[in-house]
Amino acid sequence: MSDYLLGIDAGNTMVKAVLFDSAGNELAVEERSGSTSYPEPGQAERSIDEIRRFTVEAIRGCIAKSGIDPADVRAVGAAGHGNGAYVLDRDGTGLLGIQSIDRRAEAIAGGLGEKTGQIHRWSRQQPWAGQTPLLMRWLGEHRPEIMARAHAVLLCKDVIVHFLTGTLSGDYSDAAVAGLVRFPERRYDAQMLEAYGVAHFGALLPPLRESCEIVGGIRPEVAQATGLRAGTPVVAGMIDIVASAVGSGVSATGQASIVAGTWSINQEVVDDPELDELVFMTSIIEKDRYMAVEASATSAANLEWFIREFGSGIEVGTGTVASACSDLVARVSPSMDLPLFHPFIYGSSGNARARGGFYGIAGWHDKAHLLYGLFEGVVFGHRQHVEKLKRAGATFENVVLSGGAARSKVWPQMFADILGIPIRTSLCSQTGALGAAIAAGVGAGLFPDLGHGVARMVKTAQSFTPSPRHKALHDRRYRLFLTLAELMVPVWDELHAADA
Repeated sequence: MSDYLLGIDAGNTMVKAVLFDSAGNELAVEERSGSTSYPEPGQAERSIDEIRRFTVEAIRGCIAKSGIDPADVRAVGAAGHGNGAYVLDRDGTGLLGIQSIDRRAEAIAGGLGEKTGQIHRWSRQQPWAGQTPLLMRWLGEHRPEIMARAHAVLLCKDVIVHFLTGTLSGDYSDAAVAGLVRFPERRYDAQMLEAYGVAHFGALLPPLRESCEIVGGIRPEVAQATGLRAGTPVVAGMIDIVASAVGSGVSATGQASIVAGTWSINQEVVDDPELDELVFMTSIIEKDRYMAVEASATSAANLEWFIREFGSGIEVGTGTVASACSDLVARVSPSMDLPLFHPFIYGSSGNARARGGFYGIAGWHDKAHLLYGLFEGVVFGHRQHVEKLKRAGATFENVVLSGGAARSKVWPQMFADILGIPIRTSLCSQTGALGAAIAAGVGAGLFPDLGHGVARMVKTAQSFTPSPRHKALHDRRYRLFLTLAELMVPVWDELHAADA
């Protein structure tokens, strides 16, 4: 009998299923990409029914591609984007799915006043617009008919785990990033929920489990739909940023991970969750280790937007539009003349009112030059977070890069040059699913802990060393990037006032 592990990774729009053997070899991948609806400016929603349907289709397609006996799948793990809010009624029907890029609770976050500091001291999180408890409060104030029918408020991967097993559960890594875990007790807390203004909704939160803990088995009806064996163990899973770190080889204290996907995730494994109150959020990787996280929706979401709006004129060839964009950037010679870009299409880490923008465009600039500015601006956004982590006391000297940017021909070297530290990438491109699969392996007893799973299943692909010449150029452009951001603040405030 062979040992296979299935990892499911759900982002803000996609769901993918990836099958691995116990040595970390990727055997099959199946992905489904959906859509985001924007009912009003600043709101971002998705269908819970679509998540479930995509989960079935992705698993079924993955198993079929692999050609394995489904009885040989030892366990299943899921990872998903953090925050947002997925509301189910008592029958399990999806009432509403809100994504993490949603901004509808911005006024609530800004109106917490002195409670902001209290919440941060308890949760090690800075309250912000897309945070789960603030979205729960917004729904209570603006959509009371939904909350009156609500039986559970889940996070993205919890929707998948519930669908697969019928069990309502959450895990500590995800709940911590949502600002729902009080430190150092590692539990829900009535006093903290009261500070958010959602104490009356506390019963809607699912029981918390360890990421590698088995919460149930595949339901018979799910088995019939997907091809998996009924009863196959499913673990509680983890937030995608921790899963991507684990899947890229980061699990020990002092190791650092950058995830460049929809979100800019910059994180270091620490023993003490109180690295410094400057840090935006804290997650939990295992019982004795934490993730100090600096994050914002300022990463590859910008390229996704560019491709969606302007990608029709890009020659793709045999690859994807994203790889074609990397090819265009690779042809550009770095210089001070190139356009600068602010990657703030969903706000910045320190200013929800920030907007994206190109600066310094000249008549001789073409799409490749704009893409270069976009690629560079995304890394500048990551650099802001990395510098904040360093000021807070982080000590890492190299980083593992994962997410879509890690598969680019040019982005990893650009990260090394702009951050001034060596960058490594994982041989596995599906690091979020691999991290979920490693957690499943721990739950199934294949590995004693995540560290042993990482040692067995993760392999390094490439290493990138900073170029002193390019770093000096990027340093000059980064200073302009920051200067422009400061100068734009009153403009963004005025634009926000006009929208209000």
